[in-house]
Amino acid sequence: MSILIVDDLLFNLKHLEALLNYEGYQDILTAQSAVEAYKILEQNSSSGAQDIDLILMDIIMPDINGIEACRTIKSNELIADISIIMITATTEKKEVELAFSAGAMDYITKPFDRIELIARVRSALRLKHEIDWRKARESQLEEVTLQLKELNETLRKISFRDGLTGIANRRYFDEIYQKEFQRAKRNKTSLLLIMLDIDYFKLYNDSYGHLQGDDCLKLIAITIKNTLKRSSDFVARYGGEEFIVILPDTNKEGGILKAEEIRLAVETLRIPHLASKCCDIVTVSLGVASMEPGKDISPEMLIQQADSALYLSKETGRNKVSS
Repeated sequence: MSILIVDDLLFNLKHLEALLNYEGYQDILTAQSAVEAYKILEQNSSSGAQDIDLILMDIIMPDINGIEACRTIKSNELIADISIIMITATTEKKEVELAFSAGAMDYITKPFDRIELIARVRSALRLKHEIDWRKARESQLEEVTLQLKELNETLRKISFRDGLTGIANRRYFDEIYQKEFQRAKRNKTSLLLIMLDIDYFKLYNDSYGHLQGDDCLKLIAITIKNTLKRSSDFVARYGGEEFIVILPDTNKEGGILKAEEIRLAVETLRIPHLASKCCDIVTVSLGVASMEPGKDISPEMLIQQADSALYLSKETGRNKVSS
């Protein structure tokens, strides 16, 4: 433990240092002015570390007195926790009150009583040790709390991601859809859904195997996601080979254009599907539904409309967009 003694009289410095050395305190620093003390403290705290545990400081010093120096030290958050014991030749109540109001934790009077001095030093060092322990503990708890928060956020993201395709899952879609639906009604803006299904995917799995079927799902998921340019646009795996897209603030005409873009993007992949009954490559059928501002419609009704539009595409030839 390091102790800094601040006194303008060299005799007092040496006397205090000798008393402390006798009691086993060997790490002693000395300063003959407040300015010199500031420099020592700055050197010890510049890196964020704090090596000094206690300051013994005379009240009566030229230029900057001990009370003013104490107040300055306590105003610096890097060194504010250092315990300060004021040294005074008088026990005038006003002077003692000023010392305590400046942040001193205790005072000792001259001439020094060795037993009293050591008792007060030990008490101050115990307090400093307790403060350091509490701060370290608080820092550890803050770090653990931060780690738990990050872990929970990671788990939350994992719980909202489809394990196969990497895009959002049905659970996350339900959460985002409710938020976007309420926002659209509140702001009186359009909300559009695109529901799409891979054509004859069961036959694809039967013909090419489930591993290749999984690869097909992944590629189509990425392809759909890549067609969405706005940060508010959202795609999720709705179930099996079915996907759903949310397009906030989009009317039906804009939704049909985006759905057609998705259809063409999948078609352009040219994934062979010789078992398909509508084409020799993998294709998708899409249904578009929108909610206009002021319409009395529920979230479930909009999903049903998109599903019905998708059914129409599948019943009228597939690889097409219906609304």
